Amino acid sequence: MTGGKVRWGVLGAASIAVRKVIPGMQKGEWSDVTAIASRDLPKAEDAAHRLGIAKAYGSYDELLADPGVEAIYNPLPNHLHVPWSIKAAEAGKHVLCEKPLSLSVAEAKTLLAARDRCNVKIGEAFMVKTHPQWLRTRELVRHGVIGELRAIMGAFSYFNRDPKNVRHVAEWGGGGLMDIGCYPITTSRWIFGEEPLRVAGIAERDPEFGTDRLTSAMMEFPSGQAVFTCSTQLVPYQRMQFLGTKGRIEIEIPFNAPNDRPTRIFIDDGRDVFGTGIRTETIPDCDQYTVQGDAFSRAIREGGEVPVPLEDAIANMAVMEAIFRAADSGKWERPERA
Repeated sequence: MTGGKVRWGVLGAASIAVRKVIPGMQKGEWSDVTAIASRDLPKAEDAAHRLGIAKAYGSYDELLADPGVEAIYNPLPNHLHVPWSIKAAEAGKHVLCEKPLSLSVAEAKTLLAARDRCNVKIGEAFMVKTHPQWLRTRELVRHGVIGELRAIMGAFSYFNRDPKNVRHVAEWGGGGLMDIGCYPITTSRWIFGEEPLRVAGIAERDPEFGTDRLTSAMMEFPSGQAVFTCSTQLVPYQRMQFLGTKGRIEIEIPFNAPNDRPTRIFIDDGRDVFGTGIRTETIPDCDQYTVQGDAFSRAIREGGEVPVPLEDAIANMAVMEAIFRAADSGKWERPERA
């Protein structure tokens, strides 16, 4: 490995960073988390102590000024993704930014200019796109195991009405579609290998928060259709199904894949509705945050493409914008990336 492990800094001590992403990256062969920053220095110091991180900073700017940090992981609230990713790029750092990348297509595009101007790598943290269960599902679909893929169905939900949770602040990009609906969108686009031609959507908003708490959408692709429901106030559940002309694939835990036990995908040859034709493929346990971090770090060291480049993130945001427009207009809307 030329240059050794990539030295990472983390902006903020967000829950997902402290609980999942940093511990995952610390197990990587290509990634080394060397610094963490918080606007509350004791919070940064506490996280650094618990996670064995060498440096703690009391401001994001201080971390960006650290010449020893090569890449930044940005798990800040959604409305801070683009501003601080641009600042990181301007400091010469590569950036892995949490999803959703931005609040709008227009805002996301400002990152393109920053990436090219500063000659750094910037990508979106959709860890599912490097998980072996998703790579295997895509391989099975592309090899025609279920015939022609024609329909995708997804669900992703949890229940949270804590008013202090940043996911419930509308102006900060809160709500179900931005937080979790983005997953069935990006995976549907990825498995079809196409972009939606048009979308329809329904959204119910929380009367107190103003964020969408129950959103459903239909996406028409050149090869078929995808539908999903997401919610911040439903029973915790997630599932993705891929229906072809000859069979079906179901991913049991598609998004929050555990790191301490295997995952399963079910492959149904369609012989009957009782499940007689279902076989199970077990994917060995792995930490998808380890895999994601190492994939990004390798792209830095070896000069390849990051797992989810900005162009893909912008296309995903275009679909989300179109679903919101459709929910308001009651009509089909076309995603607009231009």
